[in-house]
Formats: sequence, structure tokens, C-alpha cells
Amino acid sequence: MAARVEILRELGLLPLWRLRARRVAPAVGVEANEPPPSRVVAPTERSGVATDDRLQRIAALEWPAFAADVDACTACGLCRTRNRSVPGVGDARAQWLFIGEAPGADEDAKGEPFVGQAGRLLDSMLAALGMRRGDNVYIANVLKCRPPGNRTPEPREVEACRPYLDRQIALIGPRIIVALGKSAATTLLNVEASIASLRGRVHRYRDVPLIVTYHPAYLLRNLPDKAKAWEDLCLARATLRRQQDEGTQALRLQVAGSGPI
Repeated sequence: MAARVEILRELGLLPLWRLRARRVAPAVGVEANEPPPSRVVAPTERSGVATDDRLQRIAALEWPAFAADVDACTACGLCRTRNRSVPGVGDARAQWLFIGEAPGADEDAKGEPFVGQAGRLLDSMLAALGMRRGDNVYIANVLKCRPPGNRTPEPREVEACRPYLDRQIALIGPRIIVALGKSAATTLLNVEASIASLRGRVHRYRDVPLIVTYHPAYLLRNLPDKAKAWEDLCLARATLRRQQDEGTQALRLQVAGSGPI
């Protein structure tokens, strides 16, 4: 409990947590059979990166070949300026999927998403929920390579990387997606809107509930919004629990309806 208090004090959320006395147990990893791959919708062809052969190859990737395929990609040209590709990291059967915009300098150096200061804040946010990266959590970015100078990704770069993200979502089969920051949110939801207008409600991405919150890097510069980010994570947790409860109830009704054997 002392460790939990320290985590929330670091996040600046200790008063809010005291109002929420309920303790959250860590989520249990998924051990279900491999889900069937979902159909990847081809992006537009105007940039020349979305050939049918490429889309079909990515849509058929399995985990053992995924990272190598990302590393060998030359579709948008970012491979010429980055140091390492950053495919993603975590539990391949996770219920929780966190998606950011693109790797930064620290991620580009290590080949893993969210490893700098923003990553440490994300780890603290996960810990406040009773979770940790790699345990029922997967972390990825829309882009798998760092844009020079951490500039905003260009549409053609997002288009080139989108099939990889779609394939990751199909392989993981998450129960909840958390979009970290405006860029990730607007890309996934295919809308142009402010993050303020997207927060506080449940969206859906390919029938998976999606919650929008601030990027940890933004929170490092805007400390008062940490409380809002905590509200978003609580909404994600409540959405997942409700989904699980509905699934349990449906199973009970199915069993009750089958009658005695």
C-alpha cells in the first residue's frame, strides 16, 4: 500500500486516490486460443506504399516474423533516418493495448516504445492501476520509426505503417485500447478533433472499445492534466470490467438456457 501511495504522489493524484479507496487487483493475462486474423483494410494508394502484395504479406504476419518485417520496411523512407525500428513490446495476448504516436530519441536508440521520461510516467500510471508493462499490457506506436527531430508524422508515413498496427491489433486481440495523445487518437478514429472533445467517452476501433487520453510527454509539461488522465484510465478500467461482466452474464444465460443434459 505504501508503494501505491508513493506512485500516486508522483502522479499528483493522491487526493483523488484517497476518494477511491477500492483496491484494484492486477489484471489476469489472456490464455485463450489465437484469435483469427481480422481483415486489414487497405489505405489509399496515392502515396504508392500500399501495394496489394505488401498488404497481403503484412496481414498474414505472425509474431515470430513481425519485428523483422518492420525492421526491413522501406515504404516511407524513415528507415533512412532512424537508428532502430520500434515494433512494440509487451504481452502478445494482452487485454490492454496502449498506442502512442511515434518513437522518440530514447525509443529510437533502444528499439522499445516509451522508455524515456514519458515512459517512466506511463509505467507509474500503469502501476497506479495495479498493472505493469509486459503483464497483460502491450505498448505500441502508430509509427514504428522515429520521424527526424520528433516532428509530426506525415500522412504518407502513417499510411505506410498503418497495416502493421492493424496486424498487431489482430494478433493481440485486445479488450481495451487506450490512445495516448491527439495524433494516435485521430489516426485510429479517422477524425480531426481536439483531444478535449474526444476524452471522457468510449469510442470503438474495429469493435474494440477505445479510450482517448493525453500522451505522457504532454503530461510532463502540463502537470495539472494528470488528474484528467487518471480519470481516463479509470474510464478504461470500468469499460473493461463492464465488458467482462456482460460476458459472464451472457455465459450464465447460455448455460441456464441449455437445460439439463
